Amino acid sequence: MITIRPAAERGHFNHGWLDTYHSFSFADYWDPKHMGYRSLRVINEDKVAPHQGFGTHPHRDMEIITYVLEGALAHKDSMGTGSVIRPGEVQRMSAGTGVLHSEFNNSPSEQVHLLQIWILPERRGLPPSYEQKNFSTEEKLNRFRLIASPSGDQGSVTIHQDAKLSAAIIEEGKTVPYELGMGRSAWVQVARGEISLNGKGLTAGDGAAVENEAVVTIKGLADSSEVLLFDLV
Repeated sequence: MITIRPAAERGHFNHGWLDTYHSFSFADYWDPKHMGYRSLRVINEDKVAPHQGFGTHPHRDMEIITYVLEGALAHKDSMGTGSVIRPGEVQRMSAGTGVLHSEFNNSPSEQVHLLQIWILPERRGLPPSYEQKNFSTEEKLNRFRLIASPSGDQGSVTIHQDAKLSAAIIEEGKTVPYELGMGRSAWVQVARGEISLNGKGLTAGDGAAVENEAVVTIKGLADSSEVLLFDLV
């Protein structure tokens, strides 16, 4: 069974410096029918204007993944980490017992387009930690590349939850399968482009819950469509 979450039905706020869409309830957007999916709590699609960003703010007890589609996002946190996240790079921050961080677009002319993802941790009170890795376009081209997993398999970043996140860039006409294990479900998020998901059409910003399907089959309907797939218990 596939249940589509259309992009146009997401929560949307344009603050001038930030144009943001929420797939699930977040901040001032409240929708009791969309509070997350399994351990997946947040998918925010953010566009941050030049010379703007998120000031220092706290988080705790959450696995936070940042996936940049365009531009460069500067990160600083109370663990002493300072980095820049660019397309192809995946950042994982475990907020655990508490962390302060900021994210900023230092470009004078280009916006940053990113997905920020929150996953509930397997338990509360973990020590805060940080990880960032690069995954090339070639690794994701017409196949799923594991980018986050509980044990850091295949060089993925490590998250503290029984969840796996894979990414694919699919050319028009190409088909990419993904086998789900027994008792597992998936959330598919289209980052850009257009795809067919087990015969159902989705475009950029759309998401879909997948249950009781042994195989997820994604076909590219536009050139270089980018997809994230969350494999969840």
